[in-house]
Amino acid sequence: MKTVARDRSRATVALAVSGLTSGYAGAKVLHGVNLEVPTGGASCVVGRNGMGKSTLLKTIFGLVPRMAGEVELFGSALDAKTRPHSIARRGVAYIAQEQALFGDLTVEENISVALRESLSVEEGMARVTELFPKLGERRAQMAGTLSGGEQKMLLLARGLVNRPQLLILDEITEGLQPSVRHLLREVLADQREKYKTTVLAVEQDLEFAFSLADDFAVMSVGEIVKTGFTREHRWKDVALEFVSV
Repeated sequence: MKTVARDRSRATVALAVSGLTSGYAGAKVLHGVNLEVPTGGASCVVGRNGMGKSTLLKTIFGLVPRMAGEVELFGSALDAKTRPHSIARRGVAYIAQEQALFGDLTVEENISVALRESLSVEEGMARVTELFPKLGERRAQMAGTLSGGEQKMLLLARGLVNRPQLLILDEITEGLQPSVRHLLREVLADQREKYKTTVLAVEQDLEFAFSLADDFAVMSVGEIVKTGFTREHRWKDVALEFVSV
């Protein structure tokens, strides 16, 4: 993730954001954010709570109105009025921090509502079972009766079942045990390797974020204040300087 470089080949960039400003009820939360995520890469945005990280993802996905700036997806500019369903049709999956499952539907039914028309339920469940065998075993179980970790698996499976080109994650590891975090990281790494899935993740767990991502950006008060490659920085140092209270 870097400041947008206009001379870089558009074919190498999945997501480019330039001068992005947005907020709520006229109050600005983001102040001219610039970033880009390379095609097939994984980038994480970190920082303290309330710094605008989730607002950034929501603005990219069309859930929060854009006040200024540009968003390019796979080399094509998105109009400020582009709606989330239109962005999703372009190959983007977004898993929000507050996103919930349909607790009164089964695992299979939760997957079926997310499937593209070209995918049958059986094809979708085969993909889900490959990702998380436990979900395949529990396809007839009500989603609301799954454990917290299993529900996060189902959320991620629902986001990955259509094999998106860009996966946007907001605090996917929140409240999870280390073993489940490790499993999610392994699944995401596998999807990147097999399908060249591009990932943009907001994370409070810097250890997870740095093990997943190639590069990172630190957000503070609606601005990106530091960027770098994860291989060149220790997550503990970044946490101590920018995230720890």
